[in-house]
Amino acid sequence: MSTGKRPPRNPSALKMVGQLVALFRKSAGFTQAALGERLIMAESTIAAIEQGRRPLLPDLAVAMDQLLGTKGALAVAVANMPEIDQFPLWAESYMAHEREAIALSWYDVLTVPGILQTEACARTVLRNRVPAYDEDEIETKTAARVQRQEVLHRKCPPTLSFVVWEAALKLAYLDPLARAEQLRHLRACAELPGLALQFLPLDSPTHAGLDGAFTVLETPSHQHLAYTESQRGSQWVSDLDQVSSLARKYAMLRSQALTPEQSMGLLDRLLGER
Repeated sequence: MSTGKRPPRNPSALKMVGQLVALFRKSAGFTQAALGERLIMAESTIAAIEQGRRPLLPDLAVAMDQLLGTKGALAVAVANMPEIDQFPLWAESYMAHEREAIALSWYDVLTVPGILQTEACARTVLRNRVPAYDEDEIETKTAARVQRQEVLHRKCPPTLSFVVWEAALKLAYLDPLARAEQLRHLRACAELPGLALQFLPLDSPTHAGLDGAFTVLETPSHQHLAYTESQRGSQWVSDLDQVSSLARKYAMLRSQALTPEQSMGLLDRLLGER
């Protein structure tokens, strides 16, 4: 019966709305089976909603309000349901700092840096995540990732430096058209003022970034922070010694990578333009 857009999945909010459904159903003298029959849905679906295992969709909330005589209470509850945090607090904090940073140094290993990904690339990367995101999460996170690119076009953009291991350019998880689009996007980004894009060759005899991806940024108040990524999650680094260590590691990676001009040439060759 219900085809409305699925609301955000906040476990506490789902449970609260489910308890309201159960309260209003009992007050109106309905069993779960009887309510399901009137709404043309399975008793198990009503039970799942009441237990907070399944979201109450907006149009179903309206139908329940009409049937139970609750004067729009369920529709209001669903409309004002607090959204689940799409990103953990450390990620929210990182993105806030990223938007305001005056300098950003980013090293990535197996994927194009998120802030340089096309929409198709971002969606594919997120879709390959294990455990998998549901489609709503993929779309929300894709939109948020693409929106982050606004930092590249700020009126006063930060000084941006990217070192990416050449393996990330193989992009085997993208279809040929999406791969070409991503390479062209990287080529265009490489020409932005204040942005340096360098690739660390696969055949480089030295590699200072074997421990994984990381980012070092400088805030408007000249505070230096770092952000590291691993299979077990990501975290902020604010300890001065650790940030200094990552900054030195990044400096070494830049010296080991192709120059920005050589890196643009690599993109041109991959695109078949030269």
